Amino acid sequence: MTASLPRQAAPPDEPRRPAENPRHKARRRALTLLIIGLLIGVPAGYLVISANQSRNSGKDKEAKYAATGLTPGFPSKVQRRLYQVPVPRPADSIASYETNNWKTSRLYVQFRTNAAGLDAFLQSMGARRDELKKGDVAVGARDQKVSGWQFTGTGPWWGLTHTQKNPAPTQDVVVNMSDPSSPMVYVVSRTVP
Repeated sequence: MTASLPRQAAPPDEPRRPAENPRHKARRRALTLLIIGLLIGVPAGYLVISANQSRNSGKDKEAKYAATGLTPGFPSKVQRRLYQVPVPRPADSIASYETNNWKTSRLYVQFRTNAAGLDAFLQSMGARRDELKKGDVAVGARDQKVSGWQFTGTGPWWGLTHTQKNPAPTQDVVVNMSDPSSPMVYVVSRTVP
């Protein structure tokens, strides 16, 4: 004889959900797709923008460090502070170039200013106009070759070397006074790392 198991009562019928409105269903799906799209799209967009900025920054730095001579524009604030070359205001025809090696770092800067700007520049450097010597081309042949400067044109040329104790830089300054109201200034500031 086989034992029979007692029959379980059938589960009560679950209440049926009403059918979802098709418009509500479409709206819910659209909202879900929008959220998924934002969760994927926003970070992906950020990565693309970040990558482009990084690449452009690298290109700018590459161009800057590939330069082999004076490039127009102010030296950076860090360079001006480190090499103690405060370009005065007003100034134009500004160009700069930095070289570095294991022995010496140099910043080459040129600018044209007015008489008051020349005085302010020399004073901020710790020098005075009466220290300039007529006919003294303080920038050496090596630095002239690197910078492309030639001090053979119309002058008069005035110069000075402002020597400071390490680690402060030493500056060689040449000023073209052919137009005393708009002197052209050439500076080589060098530091020993």
